[in-house]
Amino acid sequence: MNSAMESEKARAAKWFHDLRDEIVAAFEALEDRQTTGPTADLPAGRFDVTKTSRQSDDGSDAGGGLMSVMRGGRVFEKVGVNISTVYGTLGERAQVAMAARKGIPGMADDPRFWASGISLVAHMQNPHVPAVHMNTRMFWTPHAWWFGGGSDLNPCIEYAEDTGHFHVTQKQYLDPHGADHFPKLKAWADEYFYIPHRKRARGVGGIFMDDYCTGDWEADLALTQDIGRAFLPAFVPLVDRRRDTEWSEADKDTQLVHRGLYAEYNLVYDRGTKFGLETGHDANAVLMSLPPMAKWV
Repeated sequence: MNSAMESEKARAAKWFHDLRDEIVAAFEALEDRQTTGPTADLPAGRFDVTKTSRQSDDGSDAGGGLMSVMRGGRVFEKVGVNISTVYGTLGERAQVAMAARKGIPGMADDPRFWASGISLVAHMQNPHVPAVHMNTRMFWTPHAWWFGGGSDLNPCIEYAEDTGHFHVTQKQYLDPHGADHFPKLKAWADEYFYIPHRKRARGVGGIFMDDYCTGDWEADLALTQDIGRAFLPAFVPLVDRRRDTEWSEADKDTQLVHRGLYAEYNLVYDRGTKFGLETGHDANAVLMSLPPMAKWV
């Protein structure tokens, strides 16, 4: 299985890199469009790109990636688009963080792993433009492989038509894989992005899957790719629709309080955060998802 999977791993990693390039270009194009309001006089934002790295316990190279972050733009207050491909061996705590299942087949005897993916979080200047998250990823061990990821919308001021567009677009991309995929992945997102200590969801949901493996690698990759392809057409029209909406100080306050929910979820529950920190990846890249400013009442 190891040798047969090498080309598949390379294809998956390349796909995540290509998707990263497409999203970065689309977000910088959004910045180039003139906006009105308090941010109109700001220069168009651009991504700062830095390499990230991971080292194994013995200090040897264990992979890395690219961290692309834009701060203080006309449209995006902070947005990160990260990719990484990491590998090595996993300790017991990292094994728990790696998979939703309680045990990874064969991991106790052979703790080698490989993981690649893209992770995106966007916090917006205008409180009427929703924050958003997207990630897709592939994991491999000598005895198992699986995909995961999805995207979810996090408006502080919700518009029903925006929520509807986000969900309908994702459904359009998932339906070719089977009519049951969208309702299943939507319900999965509603469950995953729930904040138990607040007894509420962190946003209006989206689609999500974890530990996804039907045994057909090509079909599972194709589904993962369409989750990624759905992101820009689901999100960019919402930015264009709301970016010039006037906002008040009360609207901004609402946004900052809502960001507190986002920070709580990512620090307490998010599996990607736990996995990144447990496996020694660049902490700044792992915590890129946190908002630039937030408040608690």
